[in-house]
Amino acid sequence: MRKLRILIADDHELVRHGIRGILQAQRGWKVVGEAENGREAVEKIKKLKPDIAILDVSMPELDGLQATAQVQEVSPGTKVVILTMHESDQMVRRVMAAGARGYALKSDLAACLVRAVKNVAEGKRFLTPKVSEVVLEGFLRIGDQGQRTERSQNRPTSREAEIIRLLAEGKANKEIAAALGITVRTVETHRAKIMLKLGLHSLTELIHYAIRHKMVSS
Repeated sequence: MRKLRILIADDHELVRHGIRGILQAQRGWKVVGEAENGREAVEKIKKLKPDIAILDVSMPELDGLQATAQVQEVSPGTKVVILTMHESDQMVRRVMAAGARGYALKSDLAACLVRAVKNVAEGKRFLTPKVSEVVLEGFLRIGDQGQRTERSQNRPTSREAEIIRLLAEGKANKEIAAALGITVRTVETHRAKIMLKLGLHSLTELIHYAIRHKMVSS
């Protein structure tokens, strides 16, 4: 059975050591690389093509969000779990908009890290339980406004609906272009038009839209 290959990036050696110990205790998991800053992480991910990259949100040279965006380009098959100390809805939105699949609080690592990696490896998204309520409250706040906006806007075309579904499933622009037989620039154009047409401002809001309209499972 193929091992799950994981890379860890954090600028604190003790944190990396702790994470490595948790992960390598899991049967079939292997830590294939470590990095102490965002730029090094992107370079190693480009070379090693791990299945999962665990990135600290606050790193020198490139922070976790900047590194995540670059990972989408250099290794689209690598799924990112972001580590952070922040519990705010705003930070969750920024992390998901950057393309990360998981959001784990450092204070919850012992309890949640393994579950986060498992969920993300299975193609699911993961939010640390402590921030799930924060996200839900934000979702409910925009819910009524979002529904009113959607009723007043044109419905997406079949091509736009397909792109929405693929984006909500975490696919990078390159992957969508390959799946639909179009260029990356065309995907980017469709994406911008979709956000404008539906009155959306982030990838997180697009995911909420896709779930509400049963384009993807929640």
